[in-house]
Amino acid sequence: MLLVKDWTRISLKSNIVVAVGSDRAAKVEAVRRSLERIASVDERWLGAEVIARGVETSAPAMPLTDEELARGARARAWAVREIVASERTGAQLFVGLEGGFHSFELDGRWHTHLRGWAYVTDGLREGFGVSPSISVPASIARRVTEGNVELSVVIDDVAGERDVRSRQGAWGVLSRDLLTRAQSFEFALIAAFAPFYNEKLY
Repeated sequence: MLLVKDWTRISLKSNIVVAVGSDRAAKVEAVRRSLERIASVDERWLGAEVIARGVETSAPAMPLTDEELARGARARAWAVREIVASERTGAQLFVGLEGGFHSFELDGRWHTHLRGWAYVTDGLREGFGVSPSISVPASIARRVTEGNVELSVVIDDVAGERDVRSRQGAWGVLSRDLLTRAQSFEFALIAAFAPFYNEKLY
């Protein structure tokens, strides 16, 4: 398994392989899109390959704080690293994505936002990124936080559909598809990958 100490030493002809700790369509799409955007400023990323593996971690099913989200994303990246190490895939970067809630109190009122965290590592270096946030209606937030129900279950009920999170996600439902789950994670990933495509600053 290649552990990259100096990204600049990788040949422009090297095939970059990225392993993501999820087999959810929206997350895999977000990784592919972010790699395409990075390739527009760094040709080493052209044709980067994505390997997706479902992983199990001890992270909460529904993270409710930024710390839980960041820890969950990191755990997914390290879990997929363990999986692909035995497969000899040659993966160089390992990605974890975690979505959930972040709440805060302002002027006596609680506000809950949906957001996602991304984590990328090569086994030595790391990068974190966070998505934009969107306000969650109080009725939905209460069902999740007080009823101890996963957001995916609540959103399926609200949307009247099944497995919404594998498509537009709660983001799509809340924004009327102006922003999808994949798009939200894409922004977080571009931020998390920064130490690996902008090494002059990192």
